[in-house]
Amino acid sequence: MHVEVDQPKCVASGQCVLLAPDVFDQDDDGIVELLDADPSPEHHDDVRESAAVCPAAAIRLAPR
Repeated sequence: MHVEVDQPKCVASGQCVLLAPDVFDQDDDGIVELLDADPSPEHHDDVRESAAVCPAAAIRLAPR
């Protein structure tokens, strides 16, 4: 899985960080920061859930 984020779309809800803290973080303004664009399989379910609940649809997933 490959992860991309569209930072300008981010509304700083923090859902992704709560669900997948090893993959996502937030800057001082609450905007998403991607920590791992190619997370290990153990994180895939959390990343998928993060993308599904993101209110701004700022997380894109692609197969690897």
